[in-house]
Amino acid sequence: MTHEEKRAWIRLVVAVIAYGVYVILILTRADGRPLPETPYAATLLWSVGVAIVASMIVEIAVNTATPGASRATDERDKEILRRGDLIGQSFVIIGAVAAMLMALGGWDRFWIANVIYLCFVLSAILGGVAKVVLYRTGMPQW
Repeated sequence: MTHEEKRAWIRLVVAVIAYGVYVILILTRADGRPLPETPYAATLLWSVGVAIVASMIVEIAVNTATPGASRATDERDKEILRRGDLIGQSFVIIGAVAAMLMALGGWDRFWIANVIYLCFVLSAILGGVAKVVLYRTGMPQW
């Protein structure tokens, strides 16, 4: 497994876990109240921050555990990373459009912030899955 494939796996797993913990915390805090009345901003920011830091720590730990592993990238790695990022970015666009329409429609900030966060996570997941699949199956000729 290449260094970049390991990074894709790490980021994919961390994104799923961080978002899952965020959702559980918000639903637990709601305690029967409507979700927009639930304090969410600090939890959302902590979730994003912890996910970023956790990804870095796990990457460092994996690199430390495999000191002899090559970190060199070739053209195939660069193309897989590019294609995976392009595929994942579709959800960033979907999230931006959804948030804009929600804001124009006067939706509560809770829903707008959460749809943006969800789309960022879906972008990370879709991009990560695309990279892993491309590493495992090879590059199609598009």
